Order: sequence, then C-alpha cells, then structure tokens
Amino acid sequence: MQPLDTLLHLGLEEMGITLSSATQAKLLDFIALLDKWNRAFNLTAVRDPRQMLSHHIFDSLAILPFVKGPRVLDIGSGAGLPGIPLALARPELEFVLLDANAKKTRFMLQAAGTLGLGNVEVVQARVEKYRPERKFDTLIARAFAGIAEILAASAHLGNPHSEFLAMKGVFPQSELD
Repeated sequence: MQPLDTLLHLGLEEMGITLSSATQAKLLDFIALLDKWNRAFNLTAVRDPRQMLSHHIFDSLAILPFVKGPRVLDIGSGAGLPGIPLALARPELEFVLLDANAKKTRFMLQAAGTLGLGNVEVVQARVEKYRPERKFDTLIARAFAGIAEILAASAHLGNPHSEFLAMKGVFPQSELD
C-alpha cells in the first residue's frame, strides 16, 4: 500500500496540478487535522485518510482552473471543503469560508491557523444573512443545496462578472432543466 504522500503526488500529477512540496505537506497536514477533529466532532462522513484524499482533496482541487479572484467565497464550507485546499493551492487569492455551524467554523479557524493560511477568513453566518463589505469574484458551493436555491440565497454576494461554481456529485440535468 502506497503512503499518503505518494498518493497525493501521483493524484496531483494525474490532474495536471503542480504544487510545491511545502503545499503538498500542508494538504497532508489538513487531512491529519480533519481526521483528528472528525473523531470528536463528526465533520464529515468520510473516515479514512485515503478516502479523504480522493473524496475531499482531489475533489476540491478539481475546480482549481476555474477559480478566479481576487475574492472567493466558499458557501456552506463545512469542514473547509473546498476552500482550504483551494486556499493552499492559490495563496494569492482571498478566501472566505462561510458556514452557519459553530463546530465547523471552529474547526476551520483551527485549520487555517495551524496551516498558516493568511488568505483565509472564516465567517459563521447563513448565506442569506451574510453582508460583506466587498463582493466576490467566484462563489463556490459543494454539496450545499440545489442550484436554484443556492443562486437565490447568494445572488447578493456576487458582482456583475462573478462566476458561480456548483460542485455536484452527478451532472444536475434535472436542476438545470
């Protein structure tokens, strides 16, 4: 069985993503934090670090080519996914990780601090009530709600040129129709 760092390196290579060894180490540190906190706080249903790599890290980084800045909002970030992996990969962008759940925002604050993410702000609020001073260039939602509901709840957070990235497990043809 290959070590997690080797699997990370091979997966990134297969995805065509180049990250420094320091950034790769921080992604592994994030998995370790998620694994540790998940035992006490049930942040994600995925329990195995190898599955966290494929189901959370690679899944998060799959949208990397589409993320535009300078400001990015991760709506319903939960355990910091996809926001934290993206913030590690794109340190020049500002990320706001938004979630209404206090235990999840505490975890994200801890993870951002431990990983030294100066480009991450964690906000505990419902998306409908969140009123930032500046709008966002990219808005991301992963496993949050249906597309229509997400757009209705977050329309006030974008600018006329914002892009919305809806991360869905299966192509949402019925939602798009």
